[in-house]
Amino acid sequence: MKQENGTKRHASPQSLNAAVKSVCDIMRRSNCAGALQYVPELTWILFLRILDEQEAREAEEADALGLRFKASVPKPYRWRDWAAPESPLRQDKSASVWRFVHEDLLPKLKGLERQPGATARQKVISEIMSGVERSRIDSEKNFLDVLDKVHEVSAATVDDTHVFTLSQVYEGLLLKMGEKGNDGGQFFTPREVIRAMVRVVDPRPERDETVYDPGCGTGGFLAQAYEYMRAKLGDAATGPQLARLKRRTFYGREKDNAVYPIALANLVLHGIDEPHIWHGNALSGVASYDGLFQEAPPFFDVVLMNPPFGGKEGKEAQTRFDYKTGATQVLFLQDVLKSMKQGSRCGVVLDEGVLFRVDGEAFVKTKRKLLEECDVYCIVSLPGGVFSSAGAGVKTNLVFFAKGSPTERIWYFDLSDVKVGKKSPLTLRHFDEFFRLLPRRADSPQSWTVDFTARLARAMEEARPLRERVVELTAQAKALEAQIKERRKDRQRDEAALSGLEEQWKAACREARETDAKAEAIENAAYDLKAVNPNRKSDEDQRSPAELLDCIGTQGREAEAALQRLRALVQA
Repeated sequence: MKQENGTKRHASPQSLNAAVKSVCDIMRRSNCAGALQYVPELTWILFLRILDEQEAREAEEADALGLRFKASVPKPYRWRDWAAPESPLRQDKSASVWRFVHEDLLPKLKGLERQPGATARQKVISEIMSGVERSRIDSEKNFLDVLDKVHEVSAATVDDTHVFTLSQVYEGLLLKMGEKGNDGGQFFTPREVIRAMVRVVDPRPERDETVYDPGCGTGGFLAQAYEYMRAKLGDAATGPQLARLKRRTFYGREKDNAVYPIALANLVLHGIDEPHIWHGNALSGVASYDGLFQEAPPFFDVVLMNPPFGGKEGKEAQTRFDYKTGATQVLFLQDVLKSMKQGSRCGVVLDEGVLFRVDGEAFVKTKRKLLEECDVYCIVSLPGGVFSSAGAGVKTNLVFFAKGSPTERIWYFDLSDVKVGKKSPLTLRHFDEFFRLLPRRADSPQSWTVDFTARLARAMEEARPLRERVVELTAQAKALEAQIKERRKDRQRDEAALSGLEEQWKAACREARETDAKAEAIENAAYDLKAVNPNRKSDEDQRSPAELLDCIGTQGREAEAALQRLRALVQA
C-alpha cells in the first residue's frame, strides 16, 4: 500500500517489522555486525525522524490555535532539512550529508542542553545524542540508504487501525540486543515479566503516583508502567492528567554510557515527553549527568527493578550503605528501601541466591531490614529459563512488598514447573492462575503461605538456650580473666596454676564463640526466603540409610526364598 507521496504505508505489524529489518540489514553490512552495534545507531536516527514528525504536528496544532511554537531543533538541523529524500541538503548535489552530520549536526544537537534557557526536551535530545561521536555506518552511500528506509518508518505510515505501535517494533530491537550472544541481557527484562509485575504493584495515575527504577537499563519497566497508567486513565483523561503522566511521573537511573541514551529514546518513543533519567552510578552516587533528574522527589510511590545478576561492586559503591558487600543485588535492595516512603510499593527481580543465602552478614541484615520495614506479601518462583534468552540462565524470583509494616505472612506462587525456551517464552497467560488467586492469596497446588512471624519466633526460641549458654560462658571467661590478672600481680605465683587458668579462659572464650555462632545460624535460617513448594511430589527417595539397609535385607531374604522354591521344583 502506498501513500500519495509514494511512501509505503505499513498496514500490519509484519510489514513494519520487515521495514525495520531492512534497515538493520543495511547496517549489518555496514560495520554494525551485531545488535549491540546497530541498535544504538538506529536509536538516534529513528529518534530524530520521529521527533521531527512530532514537532511538525505540534507546530500545526499551535498555529491552528493562534499560539507561538518554538521548535526544539531549529533549521537546518531538522530531519526534513537534511535527511528526508526531498530535503534541501539531499537535493543539493554539491553538498555532503556525511560531512554535515559529523561537522555540524552532531555538535549542534549535543550542545542544545548547554544553551541559555534550554528546555527539558532539548536536554533529552542532547543526552540521547551524547554518546554519538560519529556514525558507525561505514560509508555515505550506506548511510543515505539507511536514512531513506528510516524515513519510511514513521507514525504517519503506520495504520492506526491496528493495535501496535512503533514503540513495540523498537522493543523487538531491544530484545535482540538482550539475546544470548549479544551481551546485552544485563539491560533487558522479558516484557511479559515486566507486564505481570506492573499489574501487581498497580501504579495509579489518578493519585498522581510516581514510578522509579534505580537501574533502568533500556527503560522497560518505566515504558510498561506508562502504558499501564495511560490505559487506566482511558479516554476520559484530562489535559493536566496527561501532562503530569508524560512529564512528572517516570524516574530512573542508568550507569552504562551506551544504554542510557537508548533508555531515553525508548521512553520518548513510548510517549513519555520528559523521562527523568539520572546518568551515573546509582550505588556510588557519582553522576555523569543529572540535568534531567534535578526536580525528582526524594521518595517514590512505586519502585520497579531488575538488579544485575551476579554483579560485583568495589569499595566506592559500598560506602553509602549500612551493610557492606560486593553483591550488586544486595546493595540495590538497600538502595530501593531508601527510595521508598510509607505506603510505597515495590516489585523486584531477585535471583535465588539472594533469597536463600544466610551465610553472609550483609545478606541476612538486608533481608532482616526488608522484613522489618516492609510487608513482603508475595514471592513468585519463576522457571529457570526465563532469562536465558536475555543472556542470563539464573533461577529468579519476583518479590513484592509494601513499606510501612513488618512482614507477618508471605504468600508464595510456584511457576518453576513451566517449561520455557526461546520458542516458548513465559507469557502473561502463565500468570492467569496467579492473578486469580492473588486477591485472596489463596492456597493451591501452586501456592502456599509461610507464617514468617511464627517461623522467626520458633528460631528465636530454639536459639534461646544457646544464647543463655553464651551469657554463662562469657561470665565465666570474665571471672577467669580477673583471676588471671590477680595471679599475674603475685611475684610468687604458681606458673603451672596460672597456665591452667589461661587454658580454662581460652576454652570458655572458644566455646562462647562457637555457641554464639550456632545460635546465630539458627536465627539466620529464618531469613531463608527460598520458595520450596510443600505441595510438590518429590521423586527423591526420602528413606534414611537404616531404612534402605532394612529394605535391601528384606528383598534379599525374599530372593533367597524364591531361589529355594525353584530348587525344590527342579529336584522334584
